[in-house]
Amino acid sequence: MKEKLEENVDRIIGEYSSGKPGPLLFVTAGIHGNEPSGVFALKEVFKQLDKTKPEIEGKIVGVSGNQKALNENKRYIDEDLNRTWTEENIQINDPQTHEQKEMFEIIKVLNNYSEKDHTKRYFLDCHTTSSASLPYVSVQEVNDNDEWAHNFPTYIIRGFSDIITGDIDHYLSRTGMTGFVFEAGQHTDDTSEENHEGVIWLALREANKLDLSEISTYPECVERFSKKNAPDQKTFEIIHRHGLEDGDTFKMKEGYENFQKIEKGELLAEQNGEKVYSEWDAYIFMPLYQSQGNDGFFVVQDV
Repeated sequence: MKEKLEENVDRIIGEYSSGKPGPLLFVTAGIHGNEPSGVFALKEVFKQLDKTKPEIEGKIVGVSGNQKALNENKRYIDEDLNRTWTEENIQINDPQTHEQKEMFEIIKVLNNYSEKDHTKRYFLDCHTTSSASLPYVSVQEVNDNDEWAHNFPTYIIRGFSDIITGDIDHYLSRTGMTGFVFEAGQHTDDTSEENHEGVIWLALREANKLDLSEISTYPECVERFSKKNAPDQKTFEIIHRHGLEDGDTFKMKEGYENFQKIEKGELLAEQNGEKVYSEWDAYIFMPLYQSQGNDGFFVVQDV
């Protein structure tokens, strides 16, 4: 997969409808600017939709997240865009940071697709991880999000948005939409774009009743995602977040991958010169292997 975009990305990556009433599928990608995989996948999906012109119910809209950070291949400019969507920030009249301005631009786009124009509104937020990872869904247990997430064939993590406030799926769920975050794999892994494309096609099938056999790229990317790249569906819950403060020095022990088993007493990282040991027999989740970010790692257990 290409590591960065070769041209400036538009806010609306694509939009498709065959004129039939139905749900909205609102897909966001690149909320973190160093995660372009979802943008590439959306471009391919809209290319195939425009080429094949299949019938769907409702509409799909693909939206880029942090435009400036995407164009500069940075995670963010002033602050993490996936932490700005708090109830307090939504109320401000004079956005101060670059990411607050991007947030309000995305909200403006979403407001063009109101509830009264669609039978239901779904969202899918596309991400990748700094460490090697199997693809997984991260879902907040509100509305009918969890039930919807279990239509998709991969690991499912509950509770991320209950620990981390200000992420976009938290905001979209507050507006009454149904959806989840999809983490496709490591940032530059060749399978990440394929997994993003596969899950977008599956969401179009589930939400908008797309007949996938009409699409020339089906069943390849969908089959490779669901049968080869993704693990069998299993549900996990987060039991611990190891957070970082501004100015902390943090180094994760090399070699950890998402969902790797850890044992109580195992050395996980060093922070400010102190060793960080596991207090659990569980699984490591989202170990930090990049310079920007305030989450050192999470610990999850299967349920």
